[in-house]
Amino acid sequence: QVQMAESGGGLVQAGDSLRLSCAASGRSIVNYAMGWFRQAPGKEREFVALTPWSAASTHYADFVKGRFTISRDNAKNMVYLQMSSLKPEDTAVYYCGAHHGTGWPPGKYDYWGQGTQVTVSS
Repeated sequence: QVQMAESGGGLVQAGDSLRLSCAASGRSIVNYAMGWFRQAPGKEREFVALTPWSAASTHYADFVKGRFTISRDNAKNMVYLQMSSLKPEDTAVYYCGAHHGTGWPPGKYDYWGQGTQVTVSS
């Protein structure tokens, strides 16, 4: 019931910044927790960041704390991931996910986007 389209990925150098966007459609995201996940080749999808639909605090994976910032604009049905101080190990396909609940702890989400590739060179 929620379609999402990620954009903003690309090839950057280590230390650079990049802003990912997730455009949702079909339903308002106001009642959904929105999260960013990533998956590198041959690895499982891992949690990156979460912004809940409530006033609860955002959550971040330890490996991105202080570098990434998740935000949402419910009026625009958009979710963003501002990434700074990128490292080669951040290279992955980044996915936007929606959960009709708290979205925390991270687990099975209801809807996913198709992903956007982020490649960080050293």
